[in-house]
Amino acid sequence: MYRFLLSRRWVGLHLLVLVLIPTFFFLGRWQWGRFEERSADSTRITANLAAAPVPVDRLDRAGASVPYGDRYRLVTATGRYDTAHQLVVRRRTLNSRVGFYVVTPLVTPQGAVLVNRGWVPAGATADASPQVPAPPTGQVTVTGRLRPAETRDNTGIRTRSGLPSGQILLIDTPRIAEGLPYAVFGGFVELTAQQPQGGASPELLPPPDVGAGGGLNLAYAVQWWLFIGIAVGGWVLLLRREARDLREERASQAVTAGAAM
Repeated sequence: MYRFLLSRRWVGLHLLVLVLIPTFFFLGRWQWGRFEERSADSTRITANLAAAPVPVDRLDRAGASVPYGDRYRLVTATGRYDTAHQLVVRRRTLNSRVGFYVVTPLVTPQGAVLVNRGWVPAGATADASPQVPAPPTGQVTVTGRLRPAETRDNTGIRTRSGLPSGQILLIDTPRIAEGLPYAVFGGFVELTAQQPQGGASPELLPPPDVGAGGGLNLAYAVQWWLFIGIAVGGWVLLLRREARDLREERASQAVTAGAAM
């Protein structure tokens, strides 16, 4: 009855199912790993955003780099803004509007902290300098989210030369530090508040969207593993249908042979 399982067509089907099962399993396992990674990342960032602010020099220092687990941790720093070395970051959006981020060094006794003071709209042309409100003068205490230096790897943005003076594409702290007359902290601070507040200021950036913590990856993992059941179930269904068709064919042949006798 089941000799058909050894036919060329069925051997090919067996091999296909045997390949699909481990393939679907490992694809699901990979998505599960992404789910665990993103869930842990989401939990860590949420905790950092909720934690009480600490002085920036407890987590970062001049010439260092921000530890991965301290991203978006709220920090404070006190110093004076250096508007002479202020920069604007091109091609940044806020609420679907294209503009610039405003990055101003805050000079402290421990070194300068690059402060992303927020967003301003673009000028009349792509290369025109935007209108940037001046920061408070004198001593200022800022509070903000600690961020690692931006690179092509962690942003997907490729920098280039030939930009207008004072404009950059990445908040690449080590590279920016090369043109500054003082030591610079390894990360930068995304401003959330400052004292004194001063007058008009760039629009503050919203906190990061931590999303569903990898929920989409979890759905993909379950989907791949369901495909294993579909592959096996389809194989069984085809096997039973083939066996049924053979039985009916043999029964029909037996009836025909009996009638002929």
